[in-house]
Amino acid sequence: MVRIFFVVALAVISLTGCHPRPVKSPAPVFPVPTRQQLDWHQLETYAFIHFTTNTFTGKEWGYGDESPSVFNPSQLNVDQWVSTLKETGFKAVILTAKHHDGFCLWPSAYTDHTLAASPYKNGKGDLVRDVSDACKKYGLKFGIYLSPWDRNRADYGKPSYITYYRNQLKELFENYGPVFEMWFDGANGGDGYYGGAREKRRIDGSRYYDWPGTMQMVREMEPDILFFSDAGPDIRWVGNERGIAGETNWNNLTPDTLYAGKAGIENLLGTGSETGSRWIPAEVDVSIRPGWFYHAEEDGKVKTAEELFDIYLSSVGRGSNLLLNIPPDRRGLFHEKDVDHLKGFHRLVEERLGHNLLEKAKVKASAAYDRTQKASRLTDGDMQTFWAAKETRTDMEITLPRPAEIHYLQLSEHIALGQRVKAFEVEAYDGRNWTTVARGTTIGYKRILKITPVKAQKLRVKILDAKAPAVLSEIRAS
Repeated sequence: MVRIFFVVALAVISLTGCHPRPVKSPAPVFPVPTRQQLDWHQLETYAFIHFTTNTFTGKEWGYGDESPSVFNPSQLNVDQWVSTLKETGFKAVILTAKHHDGFCLWPSAYTDHTLAASPYKNGKGDLVRDVSDACKKYGLKFGIYLSPWDRNRADYGKPSYITYYRNQLKELFENYGPVFEMWFDGANGGDGYYGGAREKRRIDGSRYYDWPGTMQMVREMEPDILFFSDAGPDIRWVGNERGIAGETNWNNLTPDTLYAGKAGIENLLGTGSETGSRWIPAEVDVSIRPGWFYHAEEDGKVKTAEELFDIYLSSVGRGSNLLLNIPPDRRGLFHEKDVDHLKGFHRLVEERLGHNLLEKAKVKASAAYDRTQKASRLTDGDMQTFWAAKETRTDMEITLPRPAEIHYLQLSEHIALGQRVKAFEVEAYDGRNWTTVARGTTIGYKRILKITPVKAQKLRVKILDAKAPAVLSEIRAS
């Protein structure tokens, strides 16, 4: 009898609506990210690895006439690369499988200009395989950079080169996947070896590669792939190699008139476009050293932990992802200084941003989108939950569990419903007065603000302008 009563009671509770109501979502503000782009935003920080004949010749851009025999690392250890990256908080790796010199880090069937013609492992090596396998071992995603420009190929600039380029993409995607990102840049055409021609060649970057056809071919092999180039179509270049995204940084861009290598678009790439038609977020690529490849004379110029942390704030902290290049040395190892500075950088991120002073803090907010919206979701530590405002101007007041000194603020929009915020400010209450401690424009997936340290009992986040009522997922302080 007791069991029957309990079952009936549960049914009554269900019928009378005593279970928590499902949270209602406001209409999205387009464009919005795809599922793959949402996953990409969550990576935040990943590594570029540049390693080829340039490492041994001292060049940045190989001419294409380098002999494969110069590629001979003495202690190469891919496990050291990827385990270091895992330990220091990186979520993925993009390998330069072929740079502009045309030398391939896998034994391609379509050219002799590969490590199969080198002394490394007596020609039996395959670094693309090794890095792909190491990423699987350590739980990192794997990406590929295959330079569109090839200064070694005799047929570069002719239609047959596009067939060659696509054949190599087929080799890579059929044999080394899964691949989360394909990376290609705007370095196209100029002087080169070109099979002995030793001449300058020009191509029409907007048409020569037939990128739509190439990308369609790749997507058929790897449906979840994301393509990076100056204008996307999935991820855009940020417009510089200094590690700086725009303080105003929209994830939107209209790509119809843009292509890899087009001149004069750097500012647009840095800021995005509020009215852009597609979701094309920015990726910030920068090297830990002055060059992209290892050069012994740069051992004293490795970016310090503090410099890397500043880059983190101006990239991830402005709603972009950080692609940090770490080039192996001639031994085939990450240099000791690079590793030491990476570890120091990771410590700073953990020490300065890893603890949340607002965890479970009480929140009072202006009118919500509807009564299913709970302002407490802003401090629940879950980026998947959100609070939606009713009006474009709105305030949120957060009472800290106890007064604390604040150095950093972090705001996040629920970007699955689009990017909305155009202007905001944050005030701190010290027990007597409210003081403005931060102002900004866009927020996006994550906005981190370094402020003058302030002892606060409360914070007030004010959305001053937005394309539509704000939908925020998280507010943090540390």
